[in-house]
Amino acid sequence: MPSAQNLELTQKIGMRLTQQQLRLVRLLEMNTPELEEAVERELEDNPALGIKEETTDEDIRRYPLYAVSKESRRDEPQFTPVDDSESLYDRLLTELSEKKLSVRIETAARFIIGSLDSNGYLNRSLREIVDDLAFGPGVEVTEEEAREALRAVQSLDPPGIAATDLRDCLRLQLERMPKSVPRDNALRIINEAYDAFTMKHRHRIVSILHISSEDISEALGLILTLNPKPGAALGNDPVRGANVIIPDFTISEEDGTLRIALNNSIPELRIEESFETAVKNLRPATRGRLRKGSEFIVSRYNDARDFIRILRQRQETMMRVMTAIAKIQEEYLHTEDVYLLKPMKIKDVAELTELDMSVISRVTSNKYVALPWGIFPLRFFFSDSKSEDREGTEATTNRKLEARISSLVEAEDKLHPLSDQKIMEAMIQEGFDLSRRTVAKYRDKLGIPVARLRKEMK
Repeated sequence: MPSAQNLELTQKIGMRLTQQQLRLVRLLEMNTPELEEAVERELEDNPALGIKEETTDEDIRRYPLYAVSKESRRDEPQFTPVDDSESLYDRLLTELSEKKLSVRIETAARFIIGSLDSNGYLNRSLREIVDDLAFGPGVEVTEEEAREALRAVQSLDPPGIAATDLRDCLRLQLERMPKSVPRDNALRIINEAYDAFTMKHRHRIVSILHISSEDISEALGLILTLNPKPGAALGNDPVRGANVIIPDFTISEEDGTLRIALNNSIPELRIEESFETAVKNLRPATRGRLRKGSEFIVSRYNDARDFIRILRQRQETMMRVMTAIAKIQEEYLHTEDVYLLKPMKIKDVAELTELDMSVISRVTSNKYVALPWGIFPLRFFFSDSKSEDREGTEATTNRKLEARISSLVEAEDKLHPLSDQKIMEAMIQEGFDLSRRTVAKYRDKLGIPVARLRKEMK
């Protein structure tokens, strides 16, 4: 049966972003370091784009890139400094080189050092280390040789390095201490009563070890002086990277007025004079059909002009969004009182700025603002309304829930810490409407351990 062919005409409504719009979207998604790198690349790639050495009022009107932001620099004391201290891995490798080891043992030891996390823990088994050496560098070592290499690494400073878990870390540190009654009792607690120690059941420790309460107190005091993260005492390896946050905005208060500034070191951009002159000298008759060789000049000129315009639009959009957030959260920004944070969604900022919600989302993603009391992600200011208080006059945000949970935990009796149930009951009495699971969720988000881990032993 012959197949029939039909020709149909259909209409579809869609939106396609222009090249310039796509470039703007990409710039909006960039944080301050990424934007500065993008501008630097553009300056290197486009000979028509240059830096204006002296900025006049006319220049700012033509290409306003918020020169006011230059007053706020990353080297101000409230910003997190770059970690230029000695790397954990460099320190360990230097110490290792001073030991007399065979080539195979030293190779395995170097591999183990490279496998440590930023806290100094080894999260791989010896069997996995042996396999990694065989399939990676192609070094054949036995499991006993790997164990000898591990012992060599664990003998390095700081004590506790290359432990497999917290218990192992505490044990390694205690074993490096001179022998004494408290040290020996502390080792017995770690080796024989670790579960009771982690549960903070003092009476069980006494029952298991059959030593006096005074000796237990001395031993526990010694354990509490140990470092659970020995690798964190040294600077992190630059490849693994310390988490250095460079804020995109700064907000300060002057005479009761909030002052917002973009925090970047982007110079004032201009089109190079040679390209300006070359384009002006093109005869009108040739502009529709460019002379051979002039296409490059016009193309680079247009790219530079468009980049300046897009960059200006990006900066203006950023300022509009941050200004709208500051307007909604003005009470908090004046007082630092988290209870004054208002419920705010992306839609609320979009309504104030008259920008699309997708634009607001891009502007606020992976961006930070420096306040006089700390550096916060822009998403910190966004929160839903969770409930209303008993009078029904004030919305409760998730930030208020977090703040109240935190304050209750801080004020609790550490010998009898509050369970999630008790926290829920206390907050319900204050007018909050929430469940025990909600308390647990926000407690975890705040990094607060469960009650049994917050318990202190007499």
